[in-house]
Amino acid sequence: MDVRLPSPGSPGSPGSSGSSGSSGVTDADRELARRISSLAREHEVVSRPAVTTVIELALDTADVAAVGPFWAALLTGDAGALDGDDVVDPTGRMPILWFQHTEPHATPRQRFHLDVWVPHDTAAGRIAAAVAAGGRVVDATQAPSFTVLADAEGNRACVCTMLGR
Repeated sequence: MDVRLPSPGSPGSPGSSGSSGSSGVTDADRELARRISSLAREHEVVSRPAVTTVIELALDTADVAAVGPFWAALLTGDAGALDGDDVVDPTGRMPILWFQHTEPHATPRQRFHLDVWVPHDTAAGRIAAAVAAGGRVVDATQAPSFTVLADAEGNRACVCTMLGR
C-alpha cells in the first residue's frame, strides 16, 4: 500500500505553489501519507484499490427484483450479492444499499446518481456485469473517463476511471 499525494506544482497536481496550493493538500498531509505508507509496508498491508469504498444510499423502488441484480452487479461485480432488500458487499468494505419499497409510480426525474470509481482496467468488467444483470449503457461517449448506465427502472449511475481526465 502506498498513499501518494502530489507535491504542489507537480504534474497532475491541482495546486501550483505554496504549502497547500489551491488543492488544499498541505505539507502535513503529505507527511501523514508517507507515514501511513511506511506503516502499511511495515505491517504488510496490501492495497485493494479495485474495491468500491464508500456509498450510503436508500433507493426507492416498486420492483426490487427488477433493479436489485443491476445494482448488486454494479456495486460489487456480482448480481447475486443481494440479501432481501439489500445489496451486501461480501468484502464488508461497502455499506449496504437498501431498497425502500414504494408504490408503483411514473419514473420521476432522477435527483441523484452514483459515481462508482474503479481502476481503469476493471471498468469494462464492472460495466458488463451490470448490463448482464439487467442494466443498459445509456452513454459511453465520455469513456474511459465515465460511462453512464441505467437499471431497469431508469435509475442512472456512472462507472468512472481516472483515464482521460
